[in-house]
Amino acid sequence: MDGRPIVNEIRSLEDFPAQSPESEALSKDMKKRGFRFVGPVILYSHMQATGLVNDHFVDCFRRDEIIGAYGR
Repeated sequence: MDGRPIVNEIRSLEDFPAQSPESEALSKDMKKRGFRFVGPVILYSHMQATGLVNDHFVDCFRRDEIIGAYGR
């Protein structure tokens, strides 16, 4: 992720992902380390909640403001 959030191009409800390659890799790594209940969907939700993923609609009034906050 190179220190920047993943910004998705969400245009409709069908565009919302439930997981990503990054959340799948993180889940796999955490399970190897002995964690339980850390599937890719749960970790993707955690990534959204902590700002690692920006899933605002393209026309959301907050999207540009949030993207501007991290200099993209």
